[in-house]
Amino acid sequence: MITFPSAKINIGLNITSRRTDGYHNLETVFYPIKIKDALEVIEGPAMSFETSGIEIPGHANENLCLQAYDLMRGDFDLPNINIHLHKNIPIGAGLGGGSADAAFFIKLINQKFDLGLSKEVIQNYCRKLGADCAFFIANKPVFAFGKGDEFENINLDLDKYFIALIMPPVYVSTGEAYRGVQPKTPSQSLKELIKLPIEQWQGKITNDFENHILKNHPTIRGVKASLLEAGALFALMSGSGASVYGIFKDITDLSSLEKNNLVFSGI
Repeated sequence: MITFPSAKINIGLNITSRRTDGYHNLETVFYPIKIKDALEVIEGPAMSFETSGIEIPGHANENLCLQAYDLMRGDFDLPNINIHLHKNIPIGAGLGGGSADAAFFIKLINQKFDLGLSKEVIQNYCRKLGADCAFFIANKPVFAFGKGDEFENINLDLDKYFIALIMPPVYVSTGEAYRGVQPKTPSQSLKELIKLPIEQWQGKITNDFENHILKNHPTIRGVKASLLEAGALFALMSGSGASVYGIFKDITDLSSLEKNNLVFSGI
């Protein structure tokens, strides 16, 4: 069986407080986009995990798909499987690619082996793997809070807009991102700001990681400036970076940004 995990962008991101469990409380809007991986699972005599496409750093045993299967095998008598992951979602981009792979993998295993798990049970598996992983089960726009695994549905449809995402050749670690943040309660909740017309988002909807990351990484700062100069109604770094997306009213030629960056248009 094959499934196609899709990425997300963060429309705004406020780090509101530190938690006693080592995480941070935050508020953000997760919005699914059309950049996808491909994930195939077949039964086999022994467990195996192979990848293609973008190189995935670290040891294969650390992959969230294998961790998810170990969790599920603790509750179900599941056979050995062969997993092949073709990676297309940029890594270290703030797009939730690893979490998406794990979430779509759990949904696929539920279907393949007819486990009959509810959405809530599947989300609980996901919450053990990553703060944003549970979002990808329903994979619809939500206002996310807590550590990023509690959701409220929102009415947000950007289909009539042209969305482009630029991934510069820069790596931003999660540690670097959080080291530069001072948690604070925002003066106005993102849940209310997201109701404004998109033309009013710039400067009001922000990403708390941007202040120090854009300062430390001028390449990312330049990408955001280029999107705004090209006519984006709104441009922002996604998650902890390094990708930056722009929302345009009309289809826009961004070929000038392709020289040193990955460019995804119409996502």
